[in-house]
Parts: sequence; structure tokens; C-alpha cells
Amino acid sequence: MPFWSKKHGEFEAIDRIIHQQPGIKPAQIAAHLGVARSTITRRLPSLEEAGFLYSEDRRGGLWPFKRKK
Repeated sequence: MPFWSKKHGEFEAIDRIIHQQPGIKPAQIAAHLGVARSTITRRLPSLEEAGFLYSEDRRGGLWPFKRKK
């Protein structure tokens, strides 16, 4: 079982925050969830592995990818 499958609920919470506030920085996500910024930074590669895709702007903000129809 991949590591991320145990954290899927946490990943969905992070994904929901990014979709509600596009351009949000990892430190702000951490504040919303009450965890350390390093926790969010460590989770980002696992989020990608789990299928949650984001782009990062020059200021470090995270943006959800929009799927084209």
C-alpha cells in the first residue's frame, strides 16, 4: 500500500484549501490546518503521486491545474 493512501483524507483537505484559495502558499495552508509548514512541504510530492496536481507560481503560491474538456 503506498504511503499516500493512508493520508488521503489529509490530502483532500489540502486540495480543498488550494481550490478555495488559488495561489495560497504552503505556510498559509499549514496555518489553516494547524500543522507545521514543513509538513505541507513534505506532503506536496506525495500529493502529486496520489493524483493531486498543482502548479507553483514565482512567489511560491499553489494553483490547481484545470482540466480541459
